[in-house]
Amino acid sequence: MSDAKNAIEYAHKNRERFTQELSEFIKIESISTDDEYKPQVQKAAEWAAEHLRKIGIEHVSLMPTGGHPIVYGDWLKKPGAPTVLIYGHYDVQPVDPIELWETAPFEATVKGDYLFARGSSDMKGQMMATLNAVESIMQSGDFPLNLKFMLEGEEEIGSMNMGNFLPTHKELFKADFCLNPDAGAISADEPTITFGLRGLAYFELHVYGPERDLHSGGFGGTVHNPAQALAELIAGMHDENGTVTLPGFYDSVRPVTEQEREMTAKLPTTPESYLQQTGAPALWGEKEYTPALRTGARPTLEINGLLSGWTGPGSKTVLPAKAMAKISCRLVPDQDPAEVQNQLVRYMEERAPQTITWEVKNLHDSPWAITDINTAGVRAMAAAMQTVWGKPPLYHRGGGSIGVVAMLQNICGVESGLVGGGLPDDNIHSPNERMHLPTWHKNMDAFIHFFFNMK
Repeated sequence: MSDAKNAIEYAHKNRERFTQELSEFIKIESISTDDEYKPQVQKAAEWAAEHLRKIGIEHVSLMPTGGHPIVYGDWLKKPGAPTVLIYGHYDVQPVDPIELWETAPFEATVKGDYLFARGSSDMKGQMMATLNAVESIMQSGDFPLNLKFMLEGEEEIGSMNMGNFLPTHKELFKADFCLNPDAGAISADEPTITFGLRGLAYFELHVYGPERDLHSGGFGGTVHNPAQALAELIAGMHDENGTVTLPGFYDSVRPVTEQEREMTAKLPTTPESYLQQTGAPALWGEKEYTPALRTGARPTLEINGLLSGWTGPGSKTVLPAKAMAKISCRLVPDQDPAEVQNQLVRYMEERAPQTITWEVKNLHDSPWAITDINTAGVRAMAAAMQTVWGKPPLYHRGGGSIGVVAMLQNICGVESGLVGGGLPDDNIHSPNERMHLPTWHKNMDAFIHFFFNMK
């Protein structure tokens, strides 16, 4: 482990510079969801490409996708050695509501052990931790593996062009393992490997009634209010236990194994911890599963937004002509997004009254992913975490969706290890996003050990 020791010494000596470089990266307002920021997203891609060149990566290029480019690079000088694909994304979420930020969102501000800025945790900081580990090895000895890089600019908008891009470049991105630091840990003291992600099916449900808004005094009680009809329909999508009532919704759901129950039981997540994190007065959901299983191994249906009628200040006695709900379903093995859409349509066919018309629109979907925890890459990362933290990692299935993980698995045959230094209280996607610097440094050390463990 002398090579790893030299690389870690290099990383520790350069911590201040690493933080300065991250601060430069953070200044670029790479908000992918807003076309106004398209030049900034392009600038972030160019910054990432130039950084890869600076640390010694070869064949660096910006690959067009139909949207924001993918930054590619490689270092393939070890015939017979494993190839690791490093994934990251350089785009970030919007900063709204800006008035709730206590620091400038695109100026990295260090307070105590935390660095505050948009993208600090999700995921410019996590991406840079990986690149810093690569640099530390290259500058202190011989790199033990082959490397490829896939740095995308559309993760925050669902990797919307990846589905068309990846099949035409699947040979280029084939590897023995993908190191994906776009995840996090249960806590700063509990290194964590995420071995599963839920998929996503996202819909809009539109309900229509009269041809125009009506006076509620003149027509209320005679014309069915679309807002009321929609509320009744979405209320019926769960039973009193929190079980989803769409016909056939659970038919293809892979049962939770005893091993998964045992691994999940080791997590320090309790009903009390969920209440503390959320501020909710009480928890809700399928009583036969623990909260950790409900959020990782079980499918869900959530109402993400409602829109109908008059919502401005003051009163307006209107019977609205239409109503809309945004609905997301988190999916688990072996659910299919298209089949879930069919289930939602069948529910509406069975439950919707004749007093309305309706339409289901599919906005976005993403497949689920599961990684075998016995693969060489996962074992190498687990051993690295054991070395750095002095304890074995926890394993869990994440509740969110990262589309590229399933695409790499299904199209390129590459399984991913989801790790990172993001913590539950990092405020990702919210004002005052932050990154825990001690955990960031530990992850750099762990990534260094990982690369040597994989050789």
